[in-house]
Amino acid sequence: MASDDGPVLGLFEGVGVEIEYMIVDRERLNVLPVCDQVLAAEAGEITTDVEFDDISWSNELVLHVIELKTTAPVADLTGLAEAFQTHVGRINKRLEPLGGMLLPTAMHPWMHPDRETKLWPHEYNAVYETFNRIFDCRGHGWSNLQSTHINLPFKGDEEFGRLHAAIRLLLPIMPALAASSPFVDGRATGILNNRMAMYKKNAARIPSITGDVIPEPVYTRDQYEEQILQRIYRDLAPHDPDGTLRYEWANARGAIARFDRSAIEIRVLDVQETPAADVAIVALIVEVLRALTDEAWCDLRTQQRFDTRELAAMLDDCIRDGEHAVISDTQYLHSLGVGGLGPLPAGDVWRSLLQAVRQRPNASPMVHSQSAEGILAVRPLARTLLHDEGDQGIQSGLHQRYLHLAHQLADGASAVSK
Repeated sequence: MASDDGPVLGLFEGVGVEIEYMIVDRERLNVLPVCDQVLAAEAGEITTDVEFDDISWSNELVLHVIELKTTAPVADLTGLAEAFQTHVGRINKRLEPLGGMLLPTAMHPWMHPDRETKLWPHEYNAVYETFNRIFDCRGHGWSNLQSTHINLPFKGDEEFGRLHAAIRLLLPIMPALAASSPFVDGRATGILNNRMAMYKKNAARIPSITGDVIPEPVYTRDQYEEQILQRIYRDLAPHDPDGTLRYEWANARGAIARFDRSAIEIRVLDVQETPAADVAIVALIVEVLRALTDEAWCDLRTQQRFDTRELAAMLDDCIRDGEHAVISDTQYLHSLGVGGLGPLPAGDVWRSLLQAVRQRPNASPMVHSQSAEGILAVRPLARTLLHDEGDQGIQSGLHQRYLHLAHQLADGASAVSK
């Protein structure tokens, strides 16, 4: 990962964070497709990006979503939540005259994408129109999912291989930590992370784009390009003869290699209620990945040997059941330093990991923070939303709950008692 075209960063020398938010109208909370107006109001002209020293704003596929991202990789996550929160407030100010506000979580709970989807119509539209022509983006898996991305740098094949192995290993249990999307079409589905459930299927027409979500066990750039990227490009070619999508970002696995910026981008995290919660989750994941690349609990060869489909099955359990998903693979548990305890709920695995990384030298202060305790104390946001909703499906009840979330995001306060 290069910083402002500077030198390529090595393992854990920087972190890039991206958080996507829905834009909704302030009264009804229905999606409000005005991202282009927000960016234009700030920049003075229609644009895809507005760059500040700390956080930048950008468009996404659809007009009711705006992304906030670190302008450059940050060496330390301390203060990052506050920076994101400042820009949440700035965007909300721009949305006030438009009757809008930002809404957190990973899916709009009652959006009808078949009739409410509006693609970004300006610069870069050719890419979005190509996706739409091939996959029809009028579906939850395209136009109704907001995620938090973590970008982690590597320098050369050796570091790429270590980082990719560690990320593959940890990906399956990340939804147990971050699920925030229990509602679709105004009702609870019985799945805590509906965003990932939809994401898995959105490119079903060309299965190689998403694969098993868990990336294949490839640990050099040549292997990755041959076994993953070239296969995607070949499969896309009949549908995209102009090569509009022939780029690394067409890869939709849960973590993708971005060799263009020497980083791996993690994509399986739901957006939380406030930036403080998102950054707390990012901090914990980064510290666990750092421990894995240091071979704190098992060696690199052990990490590399885990089967993709077995990891994918574990991911499915965590997508459905969140922190209650039972992790029964003893070798997997041992690789995370919690072996010998028998089958464990994924939430208990995360609690053990938090305690373990806290004891490591030079652990980030973020993993000792109150936010880290709050994330793990009881349950992920999706579970809290289900519990607090009560009737689990009456839109008036959902409206009240999500209006509270929107105001809590605006205020930067914790939306739930976790």
